Amino acid sequence: TLQWEILGRQFVEYEQMAPFLIPEEQQRRLLDFLPLFLKAWEQSAGVIIFPNIQLLASEVSKLLTKEIKRNLSGKPAEEARLALEQLLQQKGEAEDGRLLLKSVYLLSQTDLRTMCNIIGSGLPAALMQCLYLFFTFPLKKTSDDGETSEDDTQTQEMLVKIMLNMYREEQGVEELLAADKLQSLIIATASLWDQCSHSWKVPTGRVLRTISKAQTKNSIVYLQAMDCIKIAIQNLFKLADTIPACDVCEAASIVLCFVKDSYPISSALLTEFENNDGYQLLLKIILRCEGLQQNEGDPYLDEILDMLTCLTTCGKTELKVSGNIVHPQLPHFNFEQTRSSGMTVKNLQAFQVLQSVFLKSNDQHLCGRILEAIGTIWAWDTVNFFLLEWTLQPINQFTDIIHFKPHPVQVQFFRLVESIVLDLSYVPHEILKKVQYLIKENTVPFCTLTALRCLLSMTKKDLLFSDIFRDSGLLGLLLALLRKQAKILRKSAGTHQPGLEEGTEKELNAVMLKMVAALTAGSVRNTVVLKDYGMVPYIKIFLDDECYRSATLSILEQLSVINYEEYMSIIIGALCSSTQGELHLKLDLLKSLLRILESPKSHSAFRTCSGFNGLLSLLSDMEGALQDPPSGLWAAVGQNCILELVFYTLQGITAALHLDPVNSNFFQRNGLFEKMAEDLGSLGCFWTQEEWQIPLSLERTRTFGEFLDAAFCSSEPFPMWLKNCIWILNFLDHMVKGTLHLESYFKERKPEMGEASRDDQEGPQAQEEHPVAFKRPGNKLPASAHRWEMGDCAIVHPGAVCVMVRLLPKLYKEGHSQLSQEIQCAVVDHIQSLVKSEKSRQVMCGSGLLSTIITSCQDAFRNESHPLHLPLTRVFEKLASQAIEPDVLR
Repeated sequence: TLQWEILGRQFVEYEQMAPFLIPEEQQRRLLDFLPLFLKAWEQSAGVIIFPNIQLLASEVSKLLTKEIKRNLSGKPAEEARLALEQLLQQKGEAEDGRLLLKSVYLLSQTDLRTMCNIIGSGLPAALMQCLYLFFTFPLKKTSDDGETSEDDTQTQEMLVKIMLNMYREEQGVEELLAADKLQSLIIATASLWDQCSHSWKVPTGRVLRTISKAQTKNSIVYLQAMDCIKIAIQNLFKLADTIPACDVCEAASIVLCFVKDSYPISSALLTEFENNDGYQLLLKIILRCEGLQQNEGDPYLDEILDMLTCLTTCGKTELKVSGNIVHPQLPHFNFEQTRSSGMTVKNLQAFQVLQSVFLKSNDQHLCGRILEAIGTIWAWDTVNFFLLEWTLQPINQFTDIIHFKPHPVQVQFFRLVESIVLDLSYVPHEILKKVQYLIKENTVPFCTLTALRCLLSMTKKDLLFSDIFRDSGLLGLLLALLRKQAKILRKSAGTHQPGLEEGTEKELNAVMLKMVAALTAGSVRNTVVLKDYGMVPYIKIFLDDECYRSATLSILEQLSVINYEEYMSIIIGALCSSTQGELHLKLDLLKSLLRILESPKSHSAFRTCSGFNGLLSLLSDMEGALQDPPSGLWAAVGQNCILELVFYTLQGITAALHLDPVNSNFFQRNGLFEKMAEDLGSLGCFWTQEEWQIPLSLERTRTFGEFLDAAFCSSEPFPMWLKNCIWILNFLDHMVKGTLHLESYFKERKPEMGEASRDDQEGPQAQEEHPVAFKRPGNKLPASAHRWEMGDCAIVHPGAVCVMVRLLPKLYKEGHSQLSQEIQCAVVDHIQSLVKSEKSRQVMCGSGLLSTIITSCQDAFRNESHPLHLPLTRVFEKLASQAIEPDVLR
């Protein structure tokens, strides 16, 4: 602060004496003061505390302006350029020019009032003359290594920064008009770009862009009077054929800045640009950029395209078009509500350049940028889509040629088409007809695939598209194509031909199936069309391939709406004909079956189509699958997958029995519970001997809930056979209560296109850890697993209790006698808890299954020393009061 106070007093003394000094002495005293000023500035970290800073700025700027003019006066351009270089880079004793430059540089960064004093000194016009000379007359002097020296760079940075600070103010631009160098520099960029100083190209562009943004009415009148834009365009036409595309883009972008930025003030420069073939020039320049390497010239090309996009909204009058809205349209679409006061298209000439570039070029970057520009214009105002499509029809025309474009451009284009529906809520019928024709012709499979995905996305938005694409013939076209592909698949069944049905063609089949699934979803009429086309036998052929399966099942599930029997026949037939190793096919079929069985109307069809026997046959086919260690085919399959199949099979049976007395009676009357017990007992985790083992004295007893926790929620080691037995008994418990079809223990699998078949992916390592697909948050069992202790739960399916009792003697493993007997006791205790309620006892006794239970456990009943004798006896004591068959009890 003291230093600034001393400087302040010194400058006051300078002010007081200045009027009495000759100019040379006045100049010398000011130059002697500046080093002290710069030193104080450096020592105060750039903070200036100087009350007379505006006067100082004015004096220093005037002196710098005077020195520049003196060095330029009477010299040819090249000599003047050299003189400026020497002035601004002087060192040692003769460093007045650099001292002045650095001082102005610092003062120009202070405040607006100080900047106004600098501008008023005449410096803007003087520095513009400097910039013109530096740009147009390259100096041959460089350092030894051929690069611009450090001093040159510092001088350039200070000059450019001063100009940027001055020219961003309207006052600074107005001051330029006193000289004629602004229009000269603009024209020079358009004519001498290939001959100018390379190191001054970017700085000149920055300065001119800054001036462009600060244009005033007077500056526009000045440029128009000098025919600046007209001459620049003429020169750019010549450059466009001779210099590299990225260079001509850089030069043209500067000229276009003045056209665009001036429009909010006056349309004069835009009119001059249009009257002198400016749009044809831009089209020529942009098309020259085809084939440029990535990122080469991109900033300036992108700048031109961005400015051209902005020019589409520059026009004197609003476009008036009355479109012919084709119906049907989405319910919430209202054309009148799309009108707004936003940025609407008024300049079709500018847009035609963008449109012509897309039509004429196949360059990925160019086409992609044009589509981005169109998306931006739509986003400015939704009415722009209609203004353009009802006049120039860009999207309509692009659809005819889109298959010639690179794949990424095709993807981008169809996303844009998709947005018409998803974002604008408008159905473009004419465009959709052309897209459908594209699919029919299938000239380029990738393009067909991308187009179909676009229509699929639309179809999922609203059911209206189910009618539109049926009436347009798209549904029939897809069914015909799928019939053809199904025949090919059927002929090639059992053979592997390398390359067959791979890549895009396979993806296309998958998307066609998804499209048919979307068109039939919720549309009985479309489902009837599919059936009337005789497509059902062909559709089911696609079940075998996992990438087609989800969509195929969706189609078949829609078929069930009009014919449950046909659906059940297909699904049950596919389950029964599937091979032992096609576990994931069976799982997908069972999950589909469960979705349909949610409707009670489907239960009768399930029964009449041998659904119960079909599902039980799945269990029979898994004989020995849960052996530990696994053997044969099962050794290559994770036990998790096998257990999942058991779960969904039992879920399907439970769902078919749910609230259906006819199915329940059928299942029990035909001895299917006994068949289920036999099939479950042969899975490999249960003991296969018939007789009970010698009872032991138990050291500890646990409830079944505790067994579950110990087996899956603690570090206590449990043998794999016991874990599998516990899960199967858990499934049966929920079946007893009629809730198994509501449970969810396994994560959903989502196959993707191109994913290898999963039937062979789970190897022996999957057997080391128990079911990783079980959904157990925090390594805990599902809450439903703990319902074992719920004693008030009614028995819905007493036959399932019989299955549990039949499996009791099989809960054994050699070498685990103590553990086996303990789990047996836990299961019996649970059965005892099930019959606590009177309702449960009535259901059990009314089922006529008591004799089955007695037969299963006769050894335990006869041997009073057997650990299960007492708990089983208590079960029957509870049932005695409700017994309908006293002879059986006796």
